[in-house]
Amino acid sequence: MTSVTTATPTTTRKVLRGRPYSLGEFARKYRLEETEAKRLYEKFGPSATELDLLMAAKRRLPTH
Repeated sequence: MTSVTTATPTTTRKVLRGRPYSLGEFARKYRLEETEAKRLYEKFGPSATELDLLMAAKRRLPTH
């Protein structure tokens, strides 16, 4: 009988650049709806540097 093995997905961790944002802080800073902020946060991680660069590329200015 042949044994079938399934590959377990490996989790890769991104290096955190800059300080981490909380989801709420990120959403408030860029006036994002919760669903959009969560989508970006999950895709790009909590890195303030990465998220600020992303929002600059989208031409979204932070609120002060």
